[in-house]
Amino acid sequence: MRIHAACLLLLGLVACTAANTNTPVSTDATHAGAPLPFIEDDYARALAEAKAKGIPLFVDVWAPWCHTCRSMKAYVLSDKSLARHAGRYVWLEVNTDLTQNAAFQEKFPIEFWPTLYVIDPREEKPLLRFAGSATVAQLVKLFEDGERAYKGGITGAEALLARGDALYGEGRSAEAVETLTEALAEAPADWSRRGRAVESLMTAMYGAMQVEPCAKKALELLPGTPRSLSWANASMMGLMCALSIPDQAASKELRVALEAKVVEAMGAPIIEMSGDDRSGLYEMRVGARELEKDEAGVKALAGEWLAFLEAEAAKAPNPDARSVFDSHRMLAAMKLGTPERAVPALEQSEKDLPQDYNPPARLATLYRLQGRLDDALAASDRALARVKGSRRINVLSNRVDIHVARKDVSGATKTVEDAIAYAKTLPASQVSPRMMKGLEKKLAGLQAEAQPAPK
Repeated sequence: MRIHAACLLLLGLVACTAANTNTPVSTDATHAGAPLPFIEDDYARALAEAKAKGIPLFVDVWAPWCHTCRSMKAYVLSDKSLARHAGRYVWLEVNTDLTQNAAFQEKFPIEFWPTLYVIDPREEKPLLRFAGSATVAQLVKLFEDGERAYKGGITGAEALLARGDALYGEGRSAEAVETLTEALAEAPADWSRRGRAVESLMTAMYGAMQVEPCAKKALELLPGTPRSLSWANASMMGLMCALSIPDQAASKELRVALEAKVVEAMGAPIIEMSGDDRSGLYEMRVGARELEKDEAGVKALAGEWLAFLEAEAAKAPNPDARSVFDSHRMLAAMKLGTPERAVPALEQSEKDLPQDYNPPARLATLYRLQGRLDDALAASDRALARVKGSRRINVLSNRVDIHVARKDVSGATKTVEDAIAYAKTLPASQVSPRMMKGLEKKLAGLQAEAQPAPK
């Protein structure tokens, strides 16, 4: 499902920032033997190859903490049917946990993980930027669209879609909205790319923070959009826009209507989507119920969500594919009020993926919620031994909460100070301003708490 990272940001659960290390994070992310010959974390080399071959560059921008990124690697990019497309592009993956990729991020900033780019190597300009996951079929259409934009010669709605893609890729979201709106107006009703154009328009509107128009546009366009994964994505994006409208009282009608669309997307006839995609729809529905202060609805939905995730994880073909569901299992268990229910899965992931910082980092939070504070601190130690870059800031921030739970104000204060000092050593493109504000707020609160009471 597209825009999972944005959903997590909306619910205040993660900071979508990159990390810092000079060696790749060890996950099951290697493309050795994979159908598409990705170059890992070397933009200069990939760009040079694309220029030499006279073909565009396809980029997968990902991060090890991003469950949707990992789902793409485990279930889509590993599909052997993609091998026949290997010669169409030079392939590059960019792990935003690496400081060596800061220059790429400065040139091609992203809002959501994963993001897929098609870049014209002749001018180093994006031809297409697609935020989030895709099915194999969607991916093949993206390959076609990227090639068409690179070669030129297209007209009408197809040309407008290509132009809208390029504008969004350049970060010109408001202009992309205008162009994609024009594309949909000009296209015939049976246009084969209508679903993707609608989905891209919703994404661009959110990127331009046109949240109320985005919600209204989703309700306007969904009835004329073929039922597909793009339809589900557009309904989810519409609801996310509705949940982001500042005047929540005035937007209630929009939220109710779009939540009903997301429920419809999850029902019959079944839309083909990955387990991670469907989990994203659950996540958005939980967010909607929370905004309505529907505690019973949140609990009921979280229970259904967790049972679904447990069943999907049981079907996973390998530990890395199973770990795709870890973060959402953790979240659903927390929403259900039973954090202990996710602990065994994360403990198993830590055993199976001993170099991955995510399982112990998540266990630290779950142990803290259970009151197992010594175990939480030990898990935090293990995560810190493996993580670097801005994700290290995240782990340190969660460690502060453990110290606070232990009533160790001095330990909490020092940890926040360490996190802030560390963040200042990172490239600006890989540090989240939101995370920094959160750390500064924590520090101010701890310093106030440490002040002696007035006599």
